[in-house]
Amino acid sequence: MIRHVPQAEILDRRWDVLVVGSGFAGAVMAERFAADAGLSVLVIDRRDHVGGNAYDERDAAGILVHRYGPHIFHTNSREVFDYLSAFTDWRPYEHRVLAEVDGRCLPFPINRTTLNLLEGLSLTSDEETEAYLQAIAELVAPVRTSEDVVVGRVGRALYERFFRGYTRKQWGLDPSELDASVTARVPVRPNADDRYFTDSFQAMPADGYTALFERLLDHPNITVSTGVDFFRVRSALDFDRLVYTGPIDDYFDRCHGPLPYRSLRFRHETLPVERFQAAAVVNYPDEAVPHTRITEYKYLTGQQSPCTSISYEYPSAEGDPYYPVPRPENQARFRAYQALADALPDVMFVGRLATYRYYNMDQVVAQALATYRRARR
Repeated sequence: MIRHVPQAEILDRRWDVLVVGSGFAGAVMAERFAADAGLSVLVIDRRDHVGGNAYDERDAAGILVHRYGPHIFHTNSREVFDYLSAFTDWRPYEHRVLAEVDGRCLPFPINRTTLNLLEGLSLTSDEETEAYLQAIAELVAPVRTSEDVVVGRVGRALYERFFRGYTRKQWGLDPSELDASVTARVPVRPNADDRYFTDSFQAMPADGYTALFERLLDHPNITVSTGVDFFRVRSALDFDRLVYTGPIDDYFDRCHGPLPYRSLRFRHETLPVERFQAAAVVNYPDEAVPHTRITEYKYLTGQQSPCTSISYEYPSAEGDPYYPVPRPENQARFRAYQALADALPDVMFVGRLATYRYYNMDQVVAQALATYRRARR
């Protein structure tokens, strides 16, 4: 069991390592410093639970839902998968997504089946499909923006139907204003593979993410205190080294100005039907639809129930930071903060917010493991 203590009890002793944040970055760093280095570790989190945005919980219907939106584990890293396997069993799961376009739910990312259904084609081979994609592509040089990436791969018509509206809702910016890396993450396939990911390891924690985090943090050298704001208690805490996983601009009092992040809000519902939609996630690229996607969690958990739980996802400029906004001027501002961070040898900045990068979960785990190894040299 995690050793939870109230805030008052963390102020009267010295800690070898203070970890701010209990998501993947903080939990992995805490586990390594405690179990491998044998150090005393205090983990604090301003929320009332561990697990960060990957936190899941059973709702009133008994269905395991992700409070902060769907988290699908996938990785090509044997190291990351083996490391996490020490703290969870896995449920095999391959994620599939549909996009509602022209009143129809079509496989996404775009593949051969998508093109055949949407355009009334009869493409039968990878080579034939690739030739079609090349014929409709509008090559752009040099490729600078997200719009350039997509238009250069699938042409303007498919870009408008599948990408532009979704991206504008997700980021609050047109794809022409976003770095190419945003849409470069989404592949286009000439084959009929309708899986969202093609990584070597695709699975969900058998007992959920919260259970995984509870095992990561279940060590006699780790103490956890939730509902604690680091910036309110930092001057009262006594520690040797700090692992910080929050927004890097907050750590430095936004002295170079705020870094922009996108946030999300969710509307969770339980419905008296066994199935609500035909896939775990359905995207809604149409800008006239206020939400970007709907998730149905029973696909992720494999649970059986006469009812089902879903969540509507609404991007927002306000709220908890979720995604760094990839624009050149934001990266320039981040580099100014990174220079300040590099001058603090006893502070480790780890994770998506602290390094201002759009990491997947497995990438955060890999970054944390690598950061720990460097710290132990």
